[in-house]
Formats: sequence, structure tokens, C-alpha cells
Amino acid sequence: MDKFRTVLDLHLKHHSTLGYGLVTLLTAGGERLFSTVVFQCPCSATWNLPYGLVFLLVPALALFLLGYMLNARTWRLLTGCCARGGRTGSCSAGLREALVCAQLSAAAAVAPLTWVSVALLGGAFYECAATGSSPLARRLCRDREPTCEAQLPLAPCHQAQAPDAQDLLKELKAQSQVLGWILIAVVIIFLLIFTSISRCLSPVSFLQLKFWKIYLEQEQQILKSQATEHAMELAKENIKCFFECAHPKEYNTPTIKDWQQISSLYTFNPKEQYYSMLHKYVNRKEKSHSMRSTEGDTVIPVLGFVDTPGMNTTAEL
Repeated sequence: MDKFRTVLDLHLKHHSTLGYGLVTLLTAGGERLFSTVVFQCPCSATWNLPYGLVFLLVPALALFLLGYMLNARTWRLLTGCCARGGRTGSCSAGLREALVCAQLSAAAAVAPLTWVSVALLGGAFYECAATGSSPLARRLCRDREPTCEAQLPLAPCHQAQAPDAQDLLKELKAQSQVLGWILIAVVIIFLLIFTSISRCLSPVSFLQLKFWKIYLEQEQQILKSQATEHAMELAKENIKCFFECAHPKEYNTPTIKDWQQISSLYTFNPKEQYYSMLHKYVNRKEKSHSMRSTEGDTVIPVLGFVDTPGMNTTAEL
């Protein structure tokens, strides 16, 4: 039991890192499965290039779009935006939403970049696509046998009779692996720079950031519990009144505007330190303040976790 609790605590503390690690492993495994079981280069001058590019790029595009779909911030940004956009749209709000979209794109790019990197390290997709490219074939076969260019598309299937065409596969695989390692290095450097800058520009300290995450976990747990209890009582009352043909008791339920306000994307203001939109709503409601953006409200990349805990996961939406 203690070992299970230790594993659970580890998951709760590092669920984001573990999630990205799991996505990376599944993507890499999926690419290996595709390249060994599904992928079969047609060895045709007409089809090699599109076939190789489709296997290299289309799954990456699908994973990129899936990354958007599985991110709760995507649905926080989109849900109801058409209904409220015409009334509350502003230049500052548009800039904040553009920044959030950039952050969503960066998070969604993890899986597709992993796919492309692993595919390039394997080399099969690149070899097939490169042998079907006429300009690349002319460059590779320069100063070689006259039949090299015509035989090159057959090389991935080991059917090329020209020895030079078969030997060029090693060069193409080397190119593919070099590109793969360059891509991996660029992604790691970019992540390091982005993480360092976002942490450096964090408006709160390291320990307060930890407290913030603890608060959000507790807030979402209590919100889910209270919402379940309230929904159950409301449903019971409505069903009871339906069968008894009676008038229901009055239940105080948040209005559409209330739900919209606590469901909007979080913005940080150093003058008014709130840990969530619910926290901001409760305090401003007591002061009869509006929830509209005020001067100084900004989207902070390091605080992106505020929009994605507990009840806000897409699995429960």
C-alpha cells in the first residue's frame, strides 16, 4: 500500500512531465510499427516522393491536431467564443488569445516533432521520398553511371541493378539521420530557452508556484464535489416535483454569465493576486466589480497550468 501511495504521489507531482514522456514513447513506438509493418516503398519514380512524404508528414499533422483536441485550454478558448466575441472582443483580448494559441501550438507540437525525429533517424521514409525526387536524383547521380538516375527509385526495394544506385542508400540514410539529430537538438534547445525565459519572467517565486498548484488541485476537487452534490439535489427536486405535480423549491444556481466568467482564460494582474478565475470572480463579486479585463491583466506562460487542472480536462468535458 505504501508503494502504491508513493507511485500515486509521484504521478500527481509530475503528471505533466510523465504525460509528455508517455506521449513521446507512444509516438516513437507507433512510428517504429508503421515503418516496419505498414510502410512499403512502391519503388516507383512517380510514387516514391508522395508516398514517403505522406508517411513522414501526414501522421505528424494528425498528431498536431490531436494535441489541440486533447488540450483543455483549446476548449476554454473556443467554447462560446462565437456567442460572446462580438460583444466583448477587444484588441488586448485578441493579443492574449493569440499568445494562448501560440502556447497551445507549442504543446501540441511535441508528438509530431517526435514522430518526424524518429522517422528521420530510421531513414526509411526519407530514403523512399528522396529516391523519387528528380532534382535530388540528378544531384546524387552526378559523375556516376548513366543508368544511376533511372535505377535510383528501385534502390529502396534492393532491385536496382546499378551498383552506384544501391550505394547511394547509405548516403541518403546518413542524411536522414543527420537531419533527425539536428531536429532533436533544435527542439531541446528551444525548450530549454523557452522554459528558462518563462521561469525567469515568472511573477511569483518557486515556492509560491508550488503552493499555487496545490491550491488549484484542492479547488478543483471541492468544486467537483460541490457541483455533483448540487446537481444531484437539483435533479432530485425536479424529478420529485414532476411526479407529484408540485412547484419546485428555489435553488440558487449560477447564471450563464457567472459560468462564462469563471470559464474564461486566466489572466494575471500583480495588483490583484488571484489563484484562479473562480478566486477572482468571488472576490470581485463581493466588491461589485466586473470580471472584464482591466489594465495590467496579462497571460503568463508559466501560469498556463491554471486553465488545465481537475474538472477542466477534456476527458470530463
